[in-house]
Amino acid sequence: MRNLLLLLLLIPACARLDKIDSATRLTTSANGAEHLAMMSPGLPSQADRKDNTDTASLWSGGRQSLLGDRRALRQGDIMTVVIEIDDKAEISNSTTSSRSGSQSMALPSLLGIPQRINPLLPEGASLDSAVSTNSSSEASGDGSVRRKEKLTLRVAATVTSVLPNGVLEIQGTQEVRVNFEVRELLVSGYVRPEDISRQNEITYDKIASARISYGGRGQISNNQRPRYGQRVVDSILPF
Repeated sequence: MRNLLLLLLLIPACARLDKIDSATRLTTSANGAEHLAMMSPGLPSQADRKDNTDTASLWSGGRQSLLGDRRALRQGDIMTVVIEIDDKAEISNSTTSSRSGSQSMALPSLLGIPQRINPLLPEGASLDSAVSTNSSSEASGDGSVRRKEKLTLRVAATVTSVLPNGVLEIQGTQEVRVNFEVRELLVSGYVRPEDISRQNEITYDKIASARISYGGRGQISNNQRPRYGQRVVDSILPF
């Protein structure tokens, strides 16, 4: 039993030894949702027409022309998501309540029982007022919430699919490694094509079902997290 317990303690320790003096690995972008969308652009919205009108014109109607629409509109296209969050919220509540009550019940005569029992009771005791209760309660509470968040980021996102109603499903990932710490940024959601600017950018407040995650992993993040044993004990103890 002692050897088994020692082995269980050494397993997580050995898993951390291979990360000593080694940089945190970045997530590979191959075989991801963005890579798959670029490799499989999907069906064309309309059949390509081959005529000689464009070859004889000085201006081409394609997306790569000078006046062409280069916004992300098809599966596999890339757009820029601008995240500028500057939120502030303050909530304050105050509650006060009080209650008081009094009840009494007397038995002056009940088939002559009180008159027979009163002489047998100690001095000062009587059944004339059999039950008497008083109660009072007071409660007060104050609460306040203050939050302030500010985040300014830009990330390139890929159109992973085009829904039947024309809405674009996008997903973007970004990882930056500085020394032994990796900063991760994940963005996903749904975008209307008309909300994309001529600069092929869209702000986060125009993304439906937006999911924005900003965090990191590495040695600093590992040191800030409690160890496995402490987390297990905190989840088991009822107090």
